[in-house]
Amino acid sequence: MSAESAAFGAIRKAPNLTAGLVETLEAQIASGDLGPGQRLPTEQAIVNATGVSRTVVREALASLRARGLITTRQGLGAFVAETVPARSFAIDAEKLESIGDVLQVLELRLSIEVEAAGLAAERRSPEELARIEAAQAAFLAAISAPGADAETVGLGEDLAVHRAILAATGNSYFARVFDVFNVVIPRQRIPVAALSQAERERHLRRVGQEHQAILAAIRAGDATAARRAMRVHLTRARDRYAALRSEAKAG
Repeated sequence: MSAESAAFGAIRKAPNLTAGLVETLEAQIASGDLGPGQRLPTEQAIVNATGVSRTVVREALASLRARGLITTRQGLGAFVAETVPARSFAIDAEKLESIGDVLQVLELRLSIEVEAAGLAAERRSPEELARIEAAQAAFLAAISAPGADAETVGLGEDLAVHRAILAATGNSYFARVFDVFNVVIPRQRIPVAALSQAERERHLRRVGQEHQAILAAIRAGDATAARRAMRVHLTRARDRYAALRSEAKAG
């Protein structure tokens, strides 16, 4: 069996058509099963192996070509690029299948946002401070609004508070990294709707108080206090997840 046939044989039927086929071929390239300069199977061979249409195959190849992962040569077909670009870092919320996965993301957030809070306290401009204050005011208003959806109340405003803090570091990379997290803000993975009304209100008030402590430290220009307050905030979120995992195991 040729090297090309071996790599081709590892391509499984794509469960989600174009996206699934892209993921399968991308995994072959990343693993080296399809190496730099290697010719990909023909369109018809991929159609036969996966059961998808020729249109899906062409769309998948176009996506890989747009990412710089493959090149095409007139009359010869598609080839893996000689130099494959580094993959962008991303967190796919749909792949966070367990509480343990989310705990790992929270650990990463802790390492980034604690330092960011301290830098924001040291560097924030009056305008940036005003944006943090406005985001916090919007969060408090959202969680106080009557008839709010229990599962989503304040989520966007919560995100805005955190992003405003990272933006106030004066380092655009902090905000860009945070954008990776915007689909996995802790409460999006906690079954808030399952809590009683009183428990829900206590939870949201506590989050608001934690935000307020971070804001106060940033307003005062106290980097140490800002780091401490952010650490408390995210550590409590992590602990809530850890408790949920323990309950799930006990059940």
